[in-house]
Amino acid sequence: MSRFELLRKRMVEHQLSDIGDERVLEVMGEVPRHSFVDEVHQPRAYDDGPLPIAKRQTISQPWIVARMTELLELDGQESVLEIGTGSGYQAAVLSALCRRVVTVERHGDLARDATRRLEALGLRNVTVLASDGSVGRSELGPYDAVLVTAAAPEVPKPLLAQLRDDGRLVAPVGDLESQDLVRLRRDGQSGEWQTEVFEACRFVPLLGRLGFREDA
Repeated sequence: MSRFELLRKRMVEHQLSDIGDERVLEVMGEVPRHSFVDEVHQPRAYDDGPLPIAKRQTISQPWIVARMTELLELDGQESVLEIGTGSGYQAAVLSALCRRVVTVERHGDLARDATRRLEALGLRNVTVLASDGSVGRSELGPYDAVLVTAAAPEVPKPLLAQLRDDGRLVAPVGDLESQDLVRLRRDGQSGEWQTEVFEACRFVPLLGRLGFREDA
């Protein structure tokens, strides 16, 4: 077992002990997180915390990646929209748990780097697009699930509109200092939205037409 494999195994055993979805745990134990950070940060790739990437963005703490993925309740057949590609790590995790991932990143440089990393790992069911994630990508929807990996003052309505009936959306919602993880689910019969609130968290802001202003 290589050093990174050992660190990944320890990460799953010690950091993700309260994650109940066995499929998520298996994938977290397989995806090489160190491949999604700069070489200087690779020794800390499996630490219990976020790490910086380019454009003042971050790769999320392993636990929060696992928790948000778990909340999507994926069975393997879904089409998933991710808002906020970053380094591509979350998309790599999702790719092993669903049929197709469309991931949107506002920074073209990050989108290109993420594409390169995902292709190097042979992940062919991920489409990386550079655009304003706050409005989603309706032309490739509808989606069974949407995952927003940046903090929003409220869930952008276009993202909800791009969900199928019985679809679910997971996002950090709040102000710039703190947010709560929320899950919204559309009832297929009534069409109404059910909202659940989970853990407190802190993410970089979702910037764009329906997110926080650039100067915030």
